[in-house]
Amino acid sequence: MSLRATQRPIILGLRQNAAQFFLLVAVNALVGGMLGQERTVLPLLAESEFGQQAYTAALTYILAFGMAKAATNYFAGTWSDRYGRRPVLVAGWLIAVPVPLLLIWAPTWGWVVAANVLLGVSQGLTWSTTVIMKIDLVGPARRGFAMGLNEAAGYVAVAATALATGYLAEAYGLRPAPFLLGIAYAALGLGLSALLVRETRGHARLEAANHVARADGRHDHLHQELSSRQVFTQTSFREPALSSASQAGLVNNLNDGLAWGLFPVLFAAAGLSVGRIGILAALYPAVWGLGQLFTGALSDRWGRKWLIATGMWVQALGLALIALADAFTWWAVAAVLLGAGTAMVYPTLLAAIGDVAHPAWRARSVGIYRLWRDGGFAVGALLAGVVADAFGIRAAVWTVAALTAASGLVVAARMYETHQRRTPAPSAPQGGTNG
Repeated sequence: MSLRATQRPIILGLRQNAAQFFLLVAVNALVGGMLGQERTVLPLLAESEFGQQAYTAALTYILAFGMAKAATNYFAGTWSDRYGRRPVLVAGWLIAVPVPLLLIWAPTWGWVVAANVLLGVSQGLTWSTTVIMKIDLVGPARRGFAMGLNEAAGYVAVAATALATGYLAEAYGLRPAPFLLGIAYAALGLGLSALLVRETRGHARLEAANHVARADGRHDHLHQELSSRQVFTQTSFREPALSSASQAGLVNNLNDGLAWGLFPVLFAAAGLSVGRIGILAALYPAVWGLGQLFTGALSDRWGRKWLIATGMWVQALGLALIALADAFTWWAVAAVLLGAGTAMVYPTLLAAIGDVAHPAWRARSVGIYRLWRDGGFAVGALLAGVVADAFGIRAAVWTVAALTAASGLVVAARMYETHQRRTPAPSAPQGGTNG
């Protein structure tokens, strides 16, 4: 990086950092597209080309993805604090490059599972880092809005790619055409991250230097000097808001793992075409993604707690309707409900973590929260597969609906409101470094 670049003054705020912020939004859309290339096609490939008849065996790729992503999320936060955000982001894109190639050339199901291990590692590094960098840039005042834009970009791209791959698969077959999109996404994401993204660690240091404690004394026990073990304990179990967010995130992605792995199989069994399955596979993340443009900003006005609790209950309602319905129209309504509930929850949970965690260890706390949240993919794949093999897909959907409703009750009972109105964000003096 040039001397001129390192002398740029650091200022917190969305408007002040708009160019870098929206570049990171574009990068995260490409991250989402890498995930979206699988949503429609892989559940159908599992049975048609690889003969995976048992649901538990067919969902091994989601289990592998979830475990790899969850573990990587934890290290992404630690590495971002230690080495900087940008190197971690670039490393994540390098790991993504072989994923679509493995999916195109896979001769056995083991290759697909291996590709999803790499995809999970890549998603953990890239998506975690774009979240952390946006939190760094905007400061505390518009954190919910920033997370809404970040997650909207990612999941609208998931939806658009799921829809596009459905049509490509119907026109040209399940391989290789749908995965050519992934090759383009990986090349573009790597290029933007390596050439244009700038380091944001200096913004977090600035916020830490100007950090103001809550007026109600809620976080007086959460000091700047916490070890990684203490951050893990507070985020996972002890601190009421952080731990409530962690369990809600886990259950949210538990039901997303179910939707990813089993909904296309359920819809295919009802006689829907691959194109219509692609529409349903895209509708849920499309509503999820677009809804976050509004729900993140609403959480800055209304607060975090009740958006999260209500969102979990709306998801549970959508899942119940999936289990009850047997036609495209009602499944589309259920997908909208599931997407709307997820939109209420997803950016708001990240914003709540940012509210509570001290800037000095916030990246580690975000990584730990995302460890639990994306561990939900693995838990969901295992639970849904076991229940579906024993009692059928609809029984698996009912089970996850009940868990989702219970998670909302935990948030309502245990979490406190984390968002407080703050004074305008500070800026660093001229000559400060940015990372």
